[in-house]
Amino acid sequence: QVQLVESGGGLVQAGGSLRLSCVASGSFFRVNAMGWYRQAPGKQRELVAVITSGGSTNYADSVKGRFTISRDKAKNTVYLQMNSLKPEDAAVYYCNAEVRRLVTQTYWGQGTQVIVSA
Repeated sequence: QVQLVESGGGLVQAGGSLRLSCVASGSFFRVNAMGWYRQAPGKQRELVAVITSGGSTNYADSVKGRFTISRDKAKNTVYLQMNSLKPEDAAVYYCNAEVRRLVTQTYWGQGTQVIVSA
């Protein structure tokens, strides 16, 4: 069993910052890529940022220069530092991880709400 648990969401004013964390726990050999997605009401879930096991990163154009993804491989944890938040960043943010067990599968966290007030 693999669990991804996010934390760090909340209410912030536009222009403010939040830091999300996601910890992968359970029985597995290793965690490969980890990432963050978000879903706003009435919209499809979209990629925010991803980081590979080697540390390569990729960002959605809408967050480049404002968000930073990082990870602590020893702790199986991924972070998303969000700066200069805008009202359009408000969404439920989901952690995603590619986890190697007997087979490699993708797992999702339960989501953490980010609310940005104008």
